[in-house]
Amino acid sequence: MRSEEAVLERIERARRRRPRVREERITLAHGAGGKATATLIEAVFVDAFRNPELERLGDAAVVGVGDARLAFTTDSYVVSPLFFPGGNIGDLAVNGTVNDLAVAGARPQHLSAGFVLEEGFPLADLRRIVDTMAAAAAAAGVQIVTGDTKVVQRGKADGCFVTTAGVGLLDRTVVLDAGAARPGDAVIVSGPIGDHGVTVMLARGDLDVESDLVSDTAPLHTLCAAILDAGGRGVRVMRDATRGGVATILNEVARASGAAVVVDEAAVPVRPEVTGAAELLGIDPLYVACEGRLVAVVAEEVAEEVLAAVRAHPSGDGAAVIGRVADDPPGLVLLRTAFGGTRIVDLLVGDPLPRIC
Repeated sequence: MRSEEAVLERIERARRRRPRVREERITLAHGAGGKATATLIEAVFVDAFRNPELERLGDAAVVGVGDARLAFTTDSYVVSPLFFPGGNIGDLAVNGTVNDLAVAGARPQHLSAGFVLEEGFPLADLRRIVDTMAAAAAAAGVQIVTGDTKVVQRGKADGCFVTTAGVGLLDRTVVLDAGAARPGDAVIVSGPIGDHGVTVMLARGDLDVESDLVSDTAPLHTLCAAILDAGGRGVRVMRDATRGGVATILNEVARASGAAVVVDEAAVPVRPEVTGAAELLGIDPLYVACEGRLVAVVAEEVAEEVLAAVRAHPSGDGAAVIGRVADDPPGLVLLRTAFGGTRIVDLLVGDPLPRIC
């Protein structure tokens, strides 16, 4: 027991240290969504641009314009390959930005789209990407109203990079924040996890594995609205589990709230194909990116209603309560394994699946 307390105390001391980037150059790990990403963001960007809204580190910023409350977000997409089963970089960019607005409780309205194109990139591929973006925007009920295009010399990029920004209206009074989680709250995931990340990795052909798995990329705005309708003020936080997967979201909740998150491994929905590929790659599906799944932390008294609402939605098939928020140990995520043990689920340091979004 003393040794366990000593380990937890060392972890807490490490977390209290001021973030500092030790590397002299950017590595792929800085884009993985784990510890290196968090350190880079806090030590470089937050330190330079510091303000209360940025320090929340939400999926979208909440800003006021006159009497209106808006959610505002931006994201860049560098997925490789550009085309994969179930989607491509185009619908990935639209859905990702729509979802960042939706999990903030907003109704997505307008998007921008910026393209960095490499000299020699096939025009047919660009048209395919743009057509997919148009279809995804129409399906999500948003308009792409502005944008920018840059072309760089051959060899200075990797075909096509896309940056999207979005604005949404906040017309609900509920305030969603990772720091609002309380002991007793339920943790809900909206469906099987890891589909997108594993699909992209298999599409690269490195594993020589055939599978019918497809990306889960999808807009989640109507699902988020259904959750808020069912749970009201009992909804503490919603996050879409992209880079770093569900594990990273749970760590963000634990750290922001100062509580523990305890997950039941047997309750986490994962497709057999994802489990098999993850074992080959030597990674945990909890860390694999999704592009059409969200994590919601809700008060215990509304958990059943919210879970029923999620399961009734087309994007919520396979939704489950995977754990609870607890008092102790503060700031940590624990996994109760299928073998009856318990282990800490920390943020990853490296990047097991680079360029999956």
